[in-house]
Amino acid sequence: MGLKVAKFGGTSVADAIQLMKTKQIINDDLERRYVVVSAPGKRYSDDSKITDLLYLCKTHIEHNISYEQVFQVICDRFMAIQINLGVKVDLLKEFESIKQELEAGASSDYIASRGEYLNAKLVAPLLGFDFVDAAGLILFDAKGRFLPAETNEALGAELKKHERAVLPGFYGTFPDGKIKTFSRGGSDITGAITARAVNADVYENWTDVSGFMTANPKIISEPAPIESLSYKELRELSYMGASVLHEDAIYPARIANIPINIKNTNKPDDPGTMITAEEIIPEGRIITGIAGNKDFTVIAIYKDNMNMERGFVRRMLGILEEYGVFAHHLPSGIDTVSVVVSNATVNGHLDEILTDIKNSLKPDSIDVFENMSLIATVGCGMAKKQGTAAKLFTALAEAGVNIRMIDQGSSEMNIIVGVENKDFETSIKAIYGAFIGKS
Repeated sequence: MGLKVAKFGGTSVADAIQLMKTKQIINDDLERRYVVVSAPGKRYSDDSKITDLLYLCKTHIEHNISYEQVFQVICDRFMAIQINLGVKVDLLKEFESIKQELEAGASSDYIASRGEYLNAKLVAPLLGFDFVDAAGLILFDAKGRFLPAETNEALGAELKKHERAVLPGFYGTFPDGKIKTFSRGGSDITGAITARAVNADVYENWTDVSGFMTANPKIISEPAPIESLSYKELRELSYMGASVLHEDAIYPARIANIPINIKNTNKPDDPGTMITAEEIIPEGRIITGIAGNKDFTVIAIYKDNMNMERGFVRRMLGILEEYGVFAHHLPSGIDTVSVVVSNATVNGHLDEILTDIKNSLKPDSIDVFENMSLIATVGCGMAKKQGTAAKLFTALAEAGVNIRMIDQGSSEMNIIVGVENKDFETSIKAIYGAFIGKS
């Protein structure tokens, strides 16, 4: 018999109705022995996520505002889940403990983690599994850096004691035992870490969509699903905005060569998307997917004999680092280099950055292109098909889109184009139509 780790996201565990679907999914496959749960997510569009409500409690306390009403909403939601599931858990004791920690000045990480903790406490008896707390098993150093080797050893040793277990996602502990959370979406990471620790055959990530789509369904009506893709392709698509799976969740599964299956809790019979280390290229497939984001700025720098000037790019990146700005791409020529930065990280400091570049690097000219979008066309099959780039650029030209920047990775697995924000949706539709079908 194989072994599967199943992680269920916020919409999959939002209420008792969804949790009963989760129970049926687990019962349908005895190989699903370890389950990682998120905090309850939204039940409907205007609903609140439990994690957001917990953060709000902490904010109220910091501003000397009563948090009692918000906390009661959280308690009522968990109590409703418990009653509807018919499980026995002393939630009142748990609520009182959390309130005491809140009023004693507990960290935001501790407060935010309680959604996953309480949900796991409810799901474990629902499934008849053991509850295993992530505290003391998912390990961080004193600076908050995740410790993969130490975690793998500690978590693996503990889970050997449990034939079947439910774990809360999203958090672990500092060396002193205090709670440390991953970034938002971190339950995906916990799931992958757990899969590695138990040497799972498959890591299933259950969400509210049937895997990855070839393009954003908000732009392309009913885009074709992606049945399979490689870890490398997933990284590229996730980085450029395809947000089904937290991109840091890929690494623990990848280094253990564990396939990841993205599945839909509401449509469990759908095959979803299988993510593997091997590059599986179905016959006739040139591109795997299209992803992109808006609101970038391109800073194009020209200087004669730039290639002869040692440390030019390093000094330019140093200036960005001083402002906390990350360089997304660096297309360059002999005398030119362009740096692509996110408007969000520039955070209003563009003028200061340009002044520092002029004073430090003495360029002959600087051109700035704001309100730019980046679109990545990704696929391992692109390198083996002649005319892929020509087909992409022709499609954009015929759609009346002016390409402002082109960047292609050395692996020839992706082509990134920069276009104006106003052409973002048009560009994606044109690329999709050229390679996949009508948009």
